[in-house]
Amino acid sequence: MRALTRLAAVATLAAVALGAAGCSADPADDGPVELNYWAWAPNLEQVVEIWNDKNPDIQVTVNKQDGGDPAITKLLTAIKAGNGAPDLIQAEYQKIPTLVSSDALLDISDTVDASVADEFSEGTWNAVTLGGDAIYAIPQDSGPMMFYYRADIFADLGIEVPTTWEEYAEAARTIHESDDTKFLGTFSANDAGWFAGLSQQAGASWWGVDGDAWSVDIDEEPTQKVAEYWGGLVEEGVIDNKPMYTPEWNAGLNDGSQVGWVSSVWGPGVLAGNAPDTAGQWEAALVPQWNAGDAANGNWGGSTTAVTTQSDHVEAAVEFATWLNTDPEAVAALADVSGIYPAATEAASAALSDPPEFISNQADFYAVASEASEQVSSFTYGPNVNVAFSAYNDEFAKAADAKTQSAFVGAVTQMQSITVDDLEKTGFTVK
Repeated sequence: MRALTRLAAVATLAAVALGAAGCSADPADDGPVELNYWAWAPNLEQVVEIWNDKNPDIQVTVNKQDGGDPAITKLLTAIKAGNGAPDLIQAEYQKIPTLVSSDALLDISDTVDASVADEFSEGTWNAVTLGGDAIYAIPQDSGPMMFYYRADIFADLGIEVPTTWEEYAEAARTIHESDDTKFLGTFSANDAGWFAGLSQQAGASWWGVDGDAWSVDIDEEPTQKVAEYWGGLVEEGVIDNKPMYTPEWNAGLNDGSQVGWVSSVWGPGVLAGNAPDTAGQWEAALVPQWNAGDAANGNWGGSTTAVTTQSDHVEAAVEFATWLNTDPEAVAALADVSGIYPAATEAASAALSDPPEFISNQADFYAVASEASEQVSSFTYGPNVNVAFSAYNDEFAKAADAKTQSAFVGAVTQMQSITVDDLEKTGFTVK
């Protein structure tokens, strides 16, 4: 019964929020409202100083956290104890369902201005609403997927930048046939967020809310298609299967044996650190499409600003969270000072003009990034995303070792089974 109550919070927390908001008036008579904000984005306190200087009646203190998972664990402990939770928390998109089902995040739909949704792509906004009318956070930064490639090697081999996955496969074959030490990319069995983004682009949504129950749709055609595609390339031997971020993979980026990388908007920072000798030789493009002419994309990374259920200053917290993530000055500071890619599409485009130093040869980098952001499809995460991601790591590690297309497809089936079993074991209703 306790789990069903948590599930109901996902779909009907609006009613709870109304009651909470009614007893959360901001006491202006006793001095400025003091908001505590748990976050980990670099130099975020410098961005918050802009707000504090302009808003003496609402002062925000950033309490720096170690990162996404430790901060979430700490918050859930505070919520369970009934004290010690902050007013606001930086929460990754995939963690929102877990926090909502634990009654940690407030539905702020009654407080947020309706026009705020227009600042973000449909897919990004869907991630903070779980596809419903409730609003559990304001998007902060996003990670639209992008395709990075060695422009010099492509030119030498006469390869056009692939716009479809079929063209990507042909380019991979051409590169590997020219030099069997070179690969256009790798399939990484330890990056579930990367695979989720690719599945999102193919039209997948791994979870869904159906009344008072969850649905799990991992083992469906879109994700099966992605697994079959990459498994086929690995079996053929034209794509590498080294995990990302290993010393071998890092070296491959620098020595030219890794000719491309399906990554995210934050890719130049990783390339700058891992492949400094190749600066100015990479360019970025939109991720290839499954069908020519389509305009779909997935997301890999990003976070939000959410108000917790223990905040006594809901209106002030929402006002600050909205400013932080939509105000042009704040968004520009997030990009410049914190080094993130803001989720607010138009404000991000206005704030970002010069390309990252590593890829300064591509003047239109942020124009491509903006288009990639606008194309992000909707995707719903579930309350046990950690279990699904762990299942991905385990099952696809086996598939990568087997190097067969059938093993890749089978790994998707196992992910589905493990995820459903965990939900049911935990007490959630699953359809």
